[in-house]
Amino acid sequence: MLGCLVWFSACDSENTGEATMEVRMTDSPGDYEEVNVDVQSVQVHKEADGDESGWITLDEINPGIYNLLDFANGKDTLLASSTLPASRISQIRLILGQNNSLKLKDGTVTPLVTPSGQQSGVKLQINADLESDVTYVLLLDFDAAKSIVPRGNGQYNLKPVVRTITNAVAGGIRGSVAPAEYMPGIYVISAANDTIGGFANENGDFLVKGVPAGIYTVKFYTEGDAHNRTLENVSVTQNQIKDVGTVELPE
Repeated sequence: MLGCLVWFSACDSENTGEATMEVRMTDSPGDYEEVNVDVQSVQVHKEADGDESGWITLDEINPGIYNLLDFANGKDTLLASSTLPASRISQIRLILGQNNSLKLKDGTVTPLVTPSGQQSGVKLQINADLESDVTYVLLLDFDAAKSIVPRGNGQYNLKPVVRTITNAVAGGIRGSVAPAEYMPGIYVISAANDTIGGFANENGDFLVKGVPAGIYTVKFYTEGDAHNRTLENVSVTQNQIKDVGTVELPE
């Protein structure tokens, strides 16, 4: 899963009638060696304007080809930022180039084809109110596994599956597992919210971002299910990272 992070935080300046937006990229890993996405531009849409006339391009853009799997376990990178009029932003749009590719576990590299319907950009609903002199943070969390669609004959389509997360209404869960070599998959489960996933890294550390406030069951899945473990009643509060410490997996 990949994500763009748009930061929202308070400034100390006098009221200017403007807000600052930063777009960053982060990811939760999928079952590939590399998922390379060619990001060329980032735009936001003002709700009060017409469908096309309301798009604003963020002016401080870092275009390039990004391997989504470089940004797992809480890592991120700045894609774009801009000062915008205080207003309600209804959508964000990522403009992708043609140099998208996938590297499989066996080392094979193949192009990722963007369907014609998405060549005008990947549009996502955010519905965020930007207030004057505030810097905002939004996480656009790409699910790498679901975003890559096999076409047959060794070809793949890129059809981004993305959820949007604002830091004002979400927290996260961090910790580590032991033994680290089990590198479990992690599922954060609640009846009230979507299940959110991630992986522990080679050091056993994990960070699952974008978890809405609530009570969760956290399940750790290992290959063959021999070392699985479940944590019950893990409480996450708004805009806070819950540290569950070291989770001992069964030997």
